[in-house]
Amino acid sequence: MDPAVYEKIFATFAFLIGAVVGSFLNVCIYRMPLDLSVNEPKRSFCPHCKKQIPWSQNIPLFSWLILRGKCASCGAPIAFRYFGVELLTAFLFLAAWLQSWPSDHWELVFPLWTLLALMIVATFIDFEHFIIPNEITWGGVAAGLLLSCALPAMMGAETHLLGLLWSAAAAAAGYATLWLVVELGKIAFGKKRIDLEKPEPFTWVRHGDDADLEAGGEKMKWSDLFSRPSDTLLMHVTEARIGDKTYTDTTLAFHYNTLLVERDEFELDKLDEISGVVTGMVIPREAMGFGDVKFIAAIGAFLGMRAVFFAIMGGSIIGAVVGLTMILIRRREWSARIPFGPYLALAATLWIFLGPELLDAYWNWVQPQAY
Repeated sequence: MDPAVYEKIFATFAFLIGAVVGSFLNVCIYRMPLDLSVNEPKRSFCPHCKKQIPWSQNIPLFSWLILRGKCASCGAPIAFRYFGVELLTAFLFLAAWLQSWPSDHWELVFPLWTLLALMIVATFIDFEHFIIPNEITWGGVAAGLLLSCALPAMMGAETHLLGLLWSAAAAAAGYATLWLVVELGKIAFGKKRIDLEKPEPFTWVRHGDDADLEAGGEKMKWSDLFSRPSDTLLMHVTEARIGDKTYTDTTLAFHYNTLLVERDEFELDKLDEISGVVTGMVIPREAMGFGDVKFIAAIGAFLGMRAVFFAIMGGSIIGAVVGLTMILIRRREWSARIPFGPYLALAATLWIFLGPELLDAYWNWVQPQAY
């Protein structure tokens, strides 16, 4: 058979595998942040009516198009994301195959597929929930180490031991670098001061183990504001009603579970609501979450040392451009959070397909021309 025919068959197979894997990734994206098992129930179900979807209505790519993005049972809309994830995974798997097939180590497509799948799940979960589950981060580190040991060519090594060691070194370097960024960022930018143009009403309302804080026209989830036990949120108020007590012209010092006002201390678990009028706030913040620190370690375990620093620099540039754009079009609010994981994933994907070429182009640009 003509080799070109083989190439087309394998390429089609790679695309179809990607679409099928993308269907499973949708399950992970929906269930993992909700602490639901990705194995039980084994079949997908409609997020609205909860009815399990038969296989005939769960064919990757085709079912969403045939059903016009609606549940066949209840008619509720099924988000375009489900189709988009399947299509994105299919194209990325195809691209990885086309890149790997002509080389002497075509088997490296399997770890690339694994990493791309992990990054897709991390990206969509982080955008929606601002978390990257440990199954993706630490699980990714473990998978990268094992695959680098089994396939040392992933690290450009000749022995299994060297493959494992280089993978571990890249994971450690990525973790240490972003950990240092997080700690230095906390020192330099760990607090943000908001001075309101005029006094505004505020409310703090507890909901079980969490709470909602509404102030200055914005609503924030309480747990999103505190990353460390030492974090403190200060509110400068003209009036505050706490239980049966009223305070005027004072400062409320919140920790996650406690509130200090003048000489009084309150346990937030015993309060249902706090209200009053606020004039300014000092809120704690992080340069990035620790999920990103673990995530770059997983990327390093798969792609090696150079990819780690490319992903960090590239992700930072992409994140800065996106953040600046949001500010310019007035879409950023003072309480807004920007997930960094998706930008790390995008930069790592650029490395997989274009990394060495981009580095060569960069060095050719910065180095003076010889005459």
